[in-house]
Amino acid sequence: MAVALLVAAGSGERLGAGRPKAFVFLAGRLMLEWSLEALRAAGIDDIVVAAPADAAVGGDIVRVVGDELALGPGVTVVAGGAARSESVRAALAAAAPGHVVVHDAARPLVTPDHFSAALAALADADCAIAAAPLTDTVKEAGPDRLVTATLDRSRLWAIQTPQAFRRPALERALAVGDDVLAQATDDAWLVERTGGTVRVVESTPANLKVTTPHDLRIAELLLADRLSRPSAP
Repeated sequence: MAVALLVAAGSGERLGAGRPKAFVFLAGRLMLEWSLEALRAAGIDDIVVAAPADAAVGGDIVRVVGDELALGPGVTVVAGGAARSESVRAALAAAAPGHVVVHDAARPLVTPDHFSAALAALADADCAIAAAPLTDTVKEAGPDRLVTATLDRSRLWAIQTPQAFRRPALERALAVGDDVLAQATDDAWLVERTGGTVRVVESTPANLKVTTPHDLRIAELLLADRLSRPSAP
């Protein structure tokens, strides 16, 4: 049994859409609806959405920028926090027991297989994270922009969501001060801090995060391509 925490509290300032990023329309529906669809297709129906803190929430209803949205059965909406992991902590407090999958609504190209693979990898790990192998050469440089090292890209991964957790491991990881949560760019780092085991589950760059208008356009094109393919019999 698994529950999903869908992080949708980001303001989306860099996107410049005039509304929170997860509530921007993308390929005919709200961005977060693509993740809801993939979660349900993976058999995960118990979902907690962390919405913007200034949104009006109640049950599965959220009101954002004047729009009232019903997110469907099995969805609970809570107010998110100032930092991403604060939103995760708020959502976890409202979640049912079981393994936990955390996903950013800003990754609308996630597939059901991403969720299934991450959960399966918990068999021998406290946390399992979707990640894409790096293909670019990566160099390290100091404040003066002079290169100090060229890193071995065969050992480097670009980390994505979903990230799956054994619930006790995530609860321990989130039981820290708000100052620590504010430093976390992902929840797996918090698990690492407590000595938990984190396993990488290979993904692809197609599971991109929408941050800028360029990203939004790429996501629109990829989703249009996905929708144009004939369904399997």
